[in-house]
Amino acid sequence: MPNLPTNAVAAASASCVPSLHRRLTLAVLGLSLLPGPLWAAGFIDDSHGTLTLRNYYLDRDYQDGGAKTAAREWAQGFIMNMESGFTEGRVGFGLFDVRGLLGVKLDSSPDRSGTELLPVSASDKRAADEYSRLAPTAKLRFARTTVKTGDVSIFLPFAFASPSRLLPQTFRGTTLSSTDIDGLTLNTGYIDRINKRDSTDYQAMTIASPNRRFNATASTSHLAYLGGDYQVNKALSLRAYHAEVADLYQQDTLALLHNLPLGDGVLSSDLRSFFSREDGSAKAGRVDNRNLSALFGYKFGGHRVSLGYMHSSGDTATPYISGTELMGMSELTMSSDFLNAKERTWQAIYDYDFAAAGVPGLKSRLRYVRGDHIELAAFNASERKEREFQMELGYVLQSGPLKNLGLVARKSIYRNDFPAGAAFRDENQTRFLVLYTLPIW
Repeated sequence: MPNLPTNAVAAASASCVPSLHRRLTLAVLGLSLLPGPLWAAGFIDDSHGTLTLRNYYLDRDYQDGGAKTAAREWAQGFIMNMESGFTEGRVGFGLFDVRGLLGVKLDSSPDRSGTELLPVSASDKRAADEYSRLAPTAKLRFARTTVKTGDVSIFLPFAFASPSRLLPQTFRGTTLSSTDIDGLTLNTGYIDRINKRDSTDYQAMTIASPNRRFNATASTSHLAYLGGDYQVNKALSLRAYHAEVADLYQQDTLALLHNLPLGDGVLSSDLRSFFSREDGSAKAGRVDNRNLSALFGYKFGGHRVSLGYMHSSGDTATPYISGTELMGMSELTMSSDFLNAKERTWQAIYDYDFAAAGVPGLKSRLRYVRGDHIELAAFNASERKEREFQMELGYVLQSGPLKNLGLVARKSIYRNDFPAGAAFRDENQTRFLVLYTLPIW
C-alpha cells in the first residue's frame, strides 16, 4: 500500500496549487490564440452535452412530539452539463466545461420547509420559488493527467460531493487527476469554497457539527489533499489519502477492497479507516478520532447479503466538511450519519437485482443500521443509541421512447434516545425521485 504523504509533502502540494490555478486559467484563455485547425478536431469532435431532469419529493414526518411536525417539499431540478473535448497533441487544452443548474419549487410552505431541496429564508422560513447558478470549469490535459480549475466536483473518501438532494453540490478550486502509471490513479487538489446543494453561491467551508460536536461557525481558508487508488490486480485495490482542512482538522484515509470467487458467488471485503486530528489553530475545537470499519458481502445470482461493523474511538466524533458525505460504512444513510463519538455501528444489507428473475432494470434494497455506546459531550450524555431501517426500490425503463427513465422510492424509519435539542430527530422519511437524462449533442 502506498505510504501516506507527510505533512511537509501535503503542505508543499497546498502551496503550489494556487499558483497552478492562476497559470492554468491564463493558459486556457490563451487557447483563442491557437490556429483553428490545431484545436478544432479534438475540441469539437469530443465535446458533448446532456440535460438531466430530476423531480424530487422529500417528506420528513417527525415522531418525537416536537413543535415542528414535518419537513415536506417537492421540487424540479434541471442539470445541464456541457463538456468540450481537448485539442490534439500531447498537451491538450479544453476551453471550458459549463454546468447550468436550476431548481424550481413545486410545493412548500414555511411550516414544513427545510428539506434542503430548496434555499430557505432565515427570516420567514419560506423556500425560494427557484434558484440557479452557472458554473464554468477550465481544463488542461497532459498525457493521461488532467487538471481542472473553477467549479469542480470531488468524489473522494474524505469529501464526497453529496448527491442526495435536488441539485449537486460542487466546489471552487483546482484538481489534478493522473492515470499515467498503469493501475494507479493519483489525485491532488486545492479547494477554497463550497457551493452547497441548496445554495446559489460559494461560501467558506465549515466542519459538520450535528449534536454540537464541534464549533460549527469556524471556517477554513482551504482544503488541500493528496493521495490515490491502486489496482493491484482485478480482485484487489488499495486506497490512501491525506487531507488538510486548514485550521480545522487533518484526516488520513486507508482502505482495502477485495473480491474473492467463492462457490457459486463472490465474497467481497471492504475495509476502511479514517484517522483525524486537529490542524493549525484548531478553530473548530479538539479533534481526536479513529474510525475503522469492515463490510463483508456475498453475491450469488440476483442476491447480495452484506454485514458490517464500524468502530469510532478517541475523544471526539468523526469530522467531515459540512455539506459533503464521508465515505465510511454508514454513507448514504437517510436520517443520520452514525459518526458520533465512541459510536459502535452494526449494519445488515440485502440487495436483490430482479434481472435474475427476468425483470432487468428493477432493483431493491433492505438495510438496517444500529449504533450504540454513543457519547454526546455537548449534552453530557453517554451510552445513547440510534437505529435506522431503510427500504429502497428502483426501476430504469429498458426500452421505448422513455428508455433510461429512472424511478426511485426510498423509505426510512429512524429512532434514537438522544436528549431534547439534539440533531437527528425520530422520523419516518419518504423520498420519491424521477430521473431522466437527455443527450443534447
